[in-house]
Amino acid sequence: MERFAEVSLELLGGFSSSVLLFLFTLILSLPLGLLLSAGLLTKVPLIRYPVKAVVTVLRGTPLMLQIFAIFYVPGLLFGFVWPSLSTGIAYFDELFSTRFFAALTAFAINYAAYFAEIFRGGFQSIPKGQIEAGVVLGMSKSEIFFRVLLLQMLRRVIPPLGNEVVTLVKDTSLANVIAVTELMFHATKLLNAGLIYPIFYAGAFYFLFNALVTVLLKKTEQKLEFIRV
Repeated sequence: MERFAEVSLELLGGFSSSVLLFLFTLILSLPLGLLLSAGLLTKVPLIRYPVKAVVTVLRGTPLMLQIFAIFYVPGLLFGFVWPSLSTGIAYFDELFSTRFFAALTAFAINYAAYFAEIFRGGFQSIPKGQIEAGVVLGMSKSEIFFRVLLLQMLRRVIPPLGNEVVTLVKDTSLANVIAVTELMFHATKLLNAGLIYPIFYAGAFYFLFNALVTVLLKKTEQKLEFIRV
């Protein structure tokens, strides 16, 4: 039991890193994805085509490859060193390492590309008559966007957005490839030490976290049901 408690505490420490990586990725990638979707929808070719090229590359290459590239390439080509956060507390210093911030950047950029396509599809699914009605009512462009288009778009994209969010929970394990001390990093370390059950234990963490995320997404979808689609 004592050994099991030690393993549990170690996995919990790794799980906290996975949760933070998940939350920070959402905080950064959702607004960035909205911005990229605006670039995809603009009629200005000098903006639309470069944005479309970036989104295509990010969606067409493996996330693992992008993590490696973002962590190693800036240093090899430009001597760039990823920052770290020094708090004086060993746990947080290990958590917010240079590797964590590199992985977070890769995750945020990658998922922003997927969210951009989802948002683009959501905006394009809204009838143009909605915009025309807003103009007739004397609404400004910002009012039409925030009070008409954005709310309806969010209601329409919750299901596909939810699928990506659920995938993100599992994809946080890929940060292990550059030795970010997340859940799979600790589970693999324990496996190498001769313990098998931590791998299945880690799977339970992911499953329960995904179950919680799914419930929250369902609640959000229900809250938005009043919006006309």
